Amino acid sequence: MASTQQKSLIHTAGCLIIGDEVLGGKTVDTNSAYFAKFCFSLGINLRRIEVIADDEGEIIEAVQRMSKNYDMVVTSGGIGPTHDDITYQSIAKAFGLPLKLHDAAFQRMKRLSKPHKSQPDFDWNVESPALKAKKRMVELPIDDSKSDEDQVVFVSESLWVPVSVVNGNIHILPGVPRLFEAMLDGLKPRILPRLTDPEGKGVLRILISTPMAESAVAGYLTELAAKAEPKGVKVGSYPRWGKDHNTVTLVGRDREFMESLVPEVEKAVQGRRVAVEGEDDADMSDKDS
Repeated sequence: MASTQQKSLIHTAGCLIIGDEVLGGKTVDTNSAYFAKFCFSLGINLRRIEVIADDEGEIIEAVQRMSKNYDMVVTSGGIGPTHDDITYQSIAKAFGLPLKLHDAAFQRMKRLSKPHKSQPDFDWNVESPALKAKKRMVELPIDDSKSDEDQVVFVSESLWVPVSVVNGNIHILPGVPRLFEAMLDGLKPRILPRLTDPEGKGVLRILISTPMAESAVAGYLTELAAKAEPKGVKVGSYPRWGKDHNTVTLVGRDREFMESLVPEVEKAVQGRRVAVEGEDDADMSDKDS
C-alpha cells in the first residue's frame, strides 16, 4: 500500500493539526493556512483540515482514515521531547510499526543543535533524563521493508529535524510555524514530479469585485456554476462584511475558458476584475469615512 502511494500522482491532500494547546486556545494554528496556500499554488486539492487533541486513539483513527482517503497527508505538532508529544508513537501504532532511533537524525541533532543554557552540564555521551528526552525526537516509525530514503527526509543541511514519512503518504512535521513552513517548502522538489501538473503551476483564481449583494447575483451565479463545472471551474461568492464590495471568484485550470468568462461575469454582477481582494475599497473611501 505504501509503495503504491509513494509512486502515485498527488491529486488530494489532508492536514491534521495535533495539539491540546490549539484546542485550548493557547496557540493559534497558522500551519493549516500555510499548507492550504501551498496546496493551492501546486494545484493540489486540499480536501480536509482537522484539529485534534494529543490523544493516541484520536491520532490513530485520524491518520488511518486520512491516509486511506487522500494522496498526501501532513501532520503538525506533537513531536517534541515531553510526555505529551505522542505523535510519532501514535502513528507508529496506527500502522503496526516499531519506533527506532534514527542514527542519521541523531547525529545531525548532535551536530546542529546546542543544549539549552539551563543545561550547562549536558553531555551527549552520558545517559540522562535530558538525553532520553532529546532522543524521543529522533525515534521514528520505521518500516524495515521500505528504503530509508522513502521514510526519512532531510530537507535542508541546516535543519536536523527530519520529515518522517509513514505509510507512503503521511508526512509528520513539527508544530512550530517557522520549522513547519521551512520543512514543507523543502518537500516541494519531492512533490513536483508527482503532480498532474509537473511544473507546479497550480490553478488560476480570478477575482471579480461587485457592488451588488450576494442575494442579487445568486441566480446568475447558479447558472454560471452549472456552465462552468463541466470545465472543472468552480464559481464562488464571498461577502465582505462592512465593505461596499463583495467578491466573486472563478477557480480552475482552463485558463482560456476562464478568461472568456470574465467580461460576461463583470457585466452580470456590475463589477470588475481585481488582482487583490479589496483593492477597489479606496474607490469608496469617502463614503466609508
